[in-house]
Amino acid sequence: METTALAATLLFSHGQTTERTVAAAERLGHALGVTVTVLPYWGELIVKVDGAAVSHIVPAKPLGVDMGRVLAVTSVIDQICHGKLPAAAARSALESAGRLPPASTPRFTLFAAIGAASLGVIFGTPDATSLLLIAASAAIGALVRRRLSGFSQNPLIQPLCAALIAGVVAAAAGRFQRSNAATLVGFCPCMVLVPGPHILNGAIDLARTRIALGLARLAYAGIIVLLVCDGGLFGFTAAGGNLAIAGPSPPVPLSLDVIAAGCAVASFGTFFSMPWRLLAFPIAVGMPAHAARWAQIVLAGGSAPSGALVACILVSVLTAPVVDRLHLPFAAVAFSAVVSLMPGFFLFNTATGLVELVSIGPDAPAALLISIVANGATAFLIIMAMAFGLILPRMLYERLSPSPV
Repeated sequence: METTALAATLLFSHGQTTERTVAAAERLGHALGVTVTVLPYWGELIVKVDGAAVSHIVPAKPLGVDMGRVLAVTSVIDQICHGKLPAAAARSALESAGRLPPASTPRFTLFAAIGAASLGVIFGTPDATSLLLIAASAAIGALVRRRLSGFSQNPLIQPLCAALIAGVVAAAAGRFQRSNAATLVGFCPCMVLVPGPHILNGAIDLARTRIALGLARLAYAGIIVLLVCDGGLFGFTAAGGNLAIAGPSPPVPLSLDVIAAGCAVASFGTFFSMPWRLLAFPIAVGMPAHAARWAQIVLAGGSAPSGALVACILVSVLTAPVVDRLHLPFAAVAFSAVVSLMPGFFLFNTATGLVELVSIGPDAPAALLISIVANGATAFLIIMAMAFGLILPRMLYERLSPSPV
C-alpha cells in the first residue's frame, strides 16, 4: 500500500491527469498483489484495499508539472508490471524517479527568454528593441523564480515576483522611450507564467464529475493568474508607467507565426521539464495547430475563440493517442502545444481596464466599460473553447481505448 501510494503521489503532484494517476496506481497495486482503490482529493490521496477495512492516507497537492518525473515514475510502474523489476526494489526506484532534477537553470532561463520573445512576435511586437526587452525581462524573471524556489516552497511567490519584474521593465521602457509597445513588453513575460496545465486538469476533473478536485485546481490556477495580473500592473504603475489598454495588432505572416509558435512550444516543454528527446513531439503538433488557427482567423474570417477551438481540437486528436504510449501527462503536453492561444492578452487588457475604471471613477467613458466587457468575454470564450477542444477528443479516445496507462 505504501509503494502504491508513493507512486500515486508522485504522479498526482507532478501534473499527471487524475484519471491516469488512479489507473496507474491501481495497476501497480495489482502487480504487487493487492487490489486497491485510489481516491484523490486536493491535499491528500486515500489508498484503500478492496474488501478490507484498510486504508492509507498520504498528503499530496497537485501544485507542480514535471514531465520528466512523470515519465520516470510510469516507466518504473511498467517495469514492475512486466516483471522486469522485482517488487522489493519498487519503492527505492520510485523514490529515485521522484528526485530527478528539473530542467537546468541555464536551459530554463534561455527558454523563458525565447518563449516570451516568441509570444511577442505572435502578438505583433513591432521592433527588435521591444523583443530584446521582452526576452531580458523573462530571463530575469526566470532566474528570480529559480532563486526563490530555494528559499520558499510557496508556489505563489514566484509568479508574483516575476510579473512584478515584467511590469517594472515595461514601465522603464515606456518612460525612456526604448519601446513602442510597452504594454506588450510587460504582457509577454507574464504570459509564460500562465498555469495552463492546472486549468486543463481542473477542467478534465470537472468533466469527469470530480467536482471538488476540479474546482480546487481551477481556484489554484485562478489565484496564480490573479497574482500575475496584480504583479504586472503594480510593477508597471509603481515604476511610473502609464496604463493603457493595448489595441489589436495586425495579423502576423503565416511563416513567422508558425515558427514563433514552435519556439513557444519548446519553451513551455522546457518549463515542464520535458526530456530533450521528446521535445520535438509537441513542437510538431503545435506548429500545424497554430497554422490552422491562423487560417481560421485570417482566411476564413473567424473569431479568436473559433480559431482556438479549431487548433485545440487538432492538438487533442494528434496528442491523445501518443501521450499514453510515451507515458507523458496529457495536460502538460497539450498545453505546451497551444500555449500561445491562451487569452493572456485579453485578461491583461481586462485588468488594465478595471484599474483605469477605478482611477477615473464615475466619469469613466462608456467606451472603457465596453472594452472591459469585450476583453473579459473574449478571454472567457477562448478558455472555454480551448478546454472543450482539448478535452472532448481526449475523453472520446479514452472511451474507445480504455486500457490504462
